[in-house]
Amino acid sequence: MKMRDFHCCATCQHFRAEKKEDGMKYYCSRLGYETKPNYQFNCWNPKENIIKLMNKTQKDKFK
Repeated sequence: MKMRDFHCCATCQHFRAEKKEDGMKYYCSRLGYETKPNYQFNCWNPKENIIKLMNKTQKDKFK
């Protein structure tokens, strides 16, 4: 798997989800924009567990 397989707002440390009366609201706490979990921006900063998963899949690839 490559970075692009993980690159989306939902895997970024700045991604926030809030449950509102009219449904879920997703936004980027860094940019201040409303977003969707599958959107991609160039400022992506992956969560720690995603970094570990990317490293693990990279290591598994070479076994």
